[in-house]
Amino acid sequence: MNKFRKPLWKLWWTVKNASVLLVLVFALYALMRARPQDLPWTKLDLAETPGIFTGDKLAALGDDFAECRALLDKAGVRFTPLAPIADGECGYSDGVRPDGGSQQIAFSPERLGVSCPVAAGLAMFEWNVLQPAAQRRFQSRVVRIEHLGSYNCRRMYGRSTGDWSEHARANALDVAGFVLADGTRVSVLKDWAGGGEKSRFLHEVRDGACELFATVLSPDYNAAHRDHLHLDQARRGAMGRRACR
Repeated sequence: MNKFRKPLWKLWWTVKNASVLLVLVFALYALMRARPQDLPWTKLDLAETPGIFTGDKLAALGDDFAECRALLDKAGVRFTPLAPIADGECGYSDGVRPDGGSQQIAFSPERLGVSCPVAAGLAMFEWNVLQPAAQRRFQSRVVRIEHLGSYNCRRMYGRSTGDWSEHARANALDVAGFVLADGTRVSVLKDWAGGGEKSRFLHEVRDGACELFATVLSPDYNAAHRDHLHLDQARRGAMGRRACR
């Protein structure tokens, strides 16, 4: 009889552990059902607050222009689809020009054209990162983003060889600064360092952008980014590797 005790004990312990694990899985799932954006298999909704997998879902929109445009429409972001550009290794087929709607922010220079995933990221960036940070720091809202451009047919760092930049597909935007409703201007070049309120604001929006863009590079990265924040939606495979510096 003793020879059966140990196997039965092991079986009981295995069943007990499996039951506990199953309860934990269902409890976790039940909690996440209140935040579908925290689940990798749920559909993206730009109106939701960002979740664990939101950044990966935004970058994945590069594979589905129709879905990306539908999400902008649903979120109330007005935009103009841009004619495709084919220029050797450069060009894009999913370009849009944000025209306002629920996204009230302006861009300088005007008539900014970006890939649809970047436009979707910018909308969520404004609603969930940029405007809340401006209200906390300055009790004002951002009315304009100053930028250094998006589409540029070039390789990374302007080299003659090597990988093509995300700018070569309009899949990136270089942000130079922000202008608030009260006239305050925050410049990446002038205000990044120093530890003042403008510096803390820039660091806060950089960190928040890292949740929504595949790549965010700031003056902390290297001298080439001393005057701007580079935001892009590069696709890096199924694992969704991200870069934030």
